[in-house]
Amino acid sequence: MWQLTTSLLGFLAHRAFAHGGALNYTVGDTWYPGWDINGGSDQIDAPWLVQRSWTDTNPIFETTNASLACNTPGAPAKAYIPIRAGSNLTAVYGPWVHTVGPMLVWLASCGSDCRTVEPDKLQWFKIAEEGLLYGTVTEGEWFQRAFVRWDGGMSLWSERIPEGLRAGKYLVRHEIISLHSENKPQFYPECANLEVEGSGDSYPSGEYMAKIPGVWSMDQPEININIYTPENMNRTTYKIPGPPVWRG
Repeated sequence: MWQLTTSLLGFLAHRAFAHGGALNYTVGDTWYPGWDINGGSDQIDAPWLVQRSWTDTNPIFETTNASLACNTPGAPAKAYIPIRAGSNLTAVYGPWVHTVGPMLVWLASCGSDCRTVEPDKLQWFKIAEEGLLYGTVTEGEWFQRAFVRWDGGMSLWSERIPEGLRAGKYLVRHEIISLHSENKPQFYPECANLEVEGSGDSYPSGEYMAKIPGVWSMDQPEININIYTPENMNRTTYKIPGPPVWRG
């Protein structure tokens, strides 16, 4: 972990890619480095690495792909981000270019060790989802559009870890779904290890849970969508599929 400084922010800003993903994380003023796709494979043994590995910035297209859980190859990291329930976790992205589609944050309990779990076998629950803010599906203001930094700077995505969540080890999964291609959704997931601290004893029930892959399907009209049809050019609502968000 490192304290955020001007030089570190400058370094992060230069890690820009055509598509993208969560590069690093912050809690308060402390920075936790993620996987560097331009770095070597020896990163996987680094004692500071908190994020599961991913090899490039291209999206996942198949809703049944096991890599949809934590990207490709999704090898486990050794370190954890310590965070108190009720605090904000910020995911740091290089310049993002897509503007249409939902963004979600998921958690899954790892039991005693996130390094030994298989993400596609876990039960995931949403702690945040962001979608269409106003306007039409085609040209309206999506949270994803507001997330874009048009000056080429870093995009920051902050969400709160539910205050009542019981302490323990969790995988956190940030997911951006881009819908700008006709009937060809693009999925951008990354996962990191969290160690949640606090006195809460709440945990979501089954209605909030989902398997990944499994939660998305090309049978869902919100996923298998052509945003350029006359209907969607006039439509002002978009319901994000999947289970409800658990607020704790």
